[in-house]
Amino acid sequence: QEYTWNLESIYATDDAWEEDFRTVSTALPEIQKRQGTLAGSPQALFEALDQRDKVGEVLGRLYVYAHMRQHEDAAVSRYQALADRVTTLASELSAAAAFFTPEILAIPAEKLAQFVREEPRLAVYQHAFDEINRQRPHVLTPEIESLLAQAGEMASASERIFEIFNAADLKFAHVHDEEGNEAELTQGNYVPAFLQSQHQPVRKEAFEAMLGAYDGFRNTLATTYASHIKRDIFFARAHKYADSLHAALEPDNIPVSVYDNLVSTVRANLGPLNRYLTLRKKLMGLRELHMYDLYVPIVKEAEDKVTYASAQETVAQALAPLGADYVAAVRNGLASRWVDVLENKGKRPGAYSWGTYGTNPFILLNYQEKMESMFTLAHEMGHSMHSYHTRQSQPYPYADYTLFVAEVASTLNEALMTDYLLRTETDRAKRMYVLNHALEEYRGTLFRQTLFAEFEREAHEKAEAGEALTPELLCDRYKQLVTAYYGAECTVDDLIEIEWARIPHFYNSFYVYQYATGISASSALARGILDEGEPARQRYIRFLSAGSSDYSINLLKDAGVDLSTPEPVQRAITTFGRYLDQFEALLSEDGAHA
Repeated sequence: QEYTWNLESIYATDDAWEEDFRTVSTALPEIQKRQGTLAGSPQALFEALDQRDKVGEVLGRLYVYAHMRQHEDAAVSRYQALADRVTTLASELSAAAAFFTPEILAIPAEKLAQFVREEPRLAVYQHAFDEINRQRPHVLTPEIESLLAQAGEMASASERIFEIFNAADLKFAHVHDEEGNEAELTQGNYVPAFLQSQHQPVRKEAFEAMLGAYDGFRNTLATTYASHIKRDIFFARAHKYADSLHAALEPDNIPVSVYDNLVSTVRANLGPLNRYLTLRKKLMGLRELHMYDLYVPIVKEAEDKVTYASAQETVAQALAPLGADYVAAVRNGLASRWVDVLENKGKRPGAYSWGTYGTNPFILLNYQEKMESMFTLAHEMGHSMHSYHTRQSQPYPYADYTLFVAEVASTLNEALMTDYLLRTETDRAKRMYVLNHALEEYRGTLFRQTLFAEFEREAHEKAEAGEALTPELLCDRYKQLVTAYYGAECTVDDLIEIEWARIPHFYNSFYVYQYATGISASSALARGILDEGEPARQRYIRFLSAGSSDYSINLLKDAGVDLSTPEPVQRAITTFGRYLDQFEALLSEDGAHA
């Protein structure tokens, strides 16, 4: 039990879930009855907003419970049904409440300001009112907004289809482990058990089995992804955005220049990446460095098993620069079953942090006894502590944070973990392992996610220009991008062209670039906390606690990072270079070996 999350803390039984489901269902007509009343009085406006938010809070609990139960085992039809039902209910609530924004916009600005003066309880919504006004050009009539909201469930079909296909239906050929024994290949063990193997034939076979499985469904997967992109285009045009990218960024007040700065800055600084790949090829003793050779820990001696118990303790100690209260909350969360730890049949692959207002955060892991999984725990705990601080400090309307800052807290925790291990570990091989992990973190998060961002933007642009997103087009363009980033030092294997088809984040459009901007921001913030101490720590905790009470760009500026300029991305690339310098310095010491 201690390796499972405590979803009973949300609902003790499925019957309790059903009771809340009925409560929300019953409330929908009551919400709809308020249409046309919001401008009647300050009290009427507040009561309508308050009712909508209270219903939304209950819906949040229903939604995360059903979906996390489903993620425990995608083959359990009962929780598939609960997840489907609550997805429908969420769409129905969106439709029932679709009149709020256009109706508030119809209230003259001075009258709305007077409402806030006359009804103090409305003050909490002031930033929300400002945001609604900023979005005025993209808000449609109540009838059209309701219709679009009703289409929400249908519009999410491509994502749901991919999720079920990826977790439950896709099967992989059996492969062989390092001893030559037949072994099962899964989403969870693909990298730690096979791509991180020291034996190239093991890596190659797993790579070909994994991507070969997706390649067998290239037509289906291209159609599924193309449908998702068409969804994006439809909603962007319906809401009068210039294109899908603007539609994704403008609601959070993120300038498109942030996206452009990221891509152009990384593209102009591929030299350090090539330098790292050259070193990796040399240390691995390979004539050719293949795509399946990129995940191997270079330092074999450092591949000690990391038990989950020791990982918890190391994470807690590494996060000490964030203060005693922060660490105490981490320890309490780990002891209170926030985490579902182990891989199981049917369990969703990968890792995430989730939860909602009124619950503690939850973490899904597929823990393997490797340092990589320990860093994943630190990463997801960063997300969870961001949610924890926000929900402790903000009222419901602002008790979440935007996707733009979602990866800041997670990668900052990893930066602190790296710093801690480099300060406390004396064994050269283990220090080299930590540095190699840090280099891989930057390769995977800054360079790789920017490559993904380029692919995602181009796929949308081509569809917006009327081109058909055929498997050939998607595969050809993806391979061209991989070649641009890696081709100077790597042999770009043909099967890499289908890798786009296994990236689940592509179904959360224009999300992946935020991994790269997030690590850029967190690099600067972590350096400030370690160098400056308490003032930087307080600014950071203030950032964690702010939720969406202000625009994300402003919150980061207050914490000390301006992502509207290329500087943070350039500094992150400099940090990558500094880690590479340290790694090379260790290699140059007498007796250094890999």
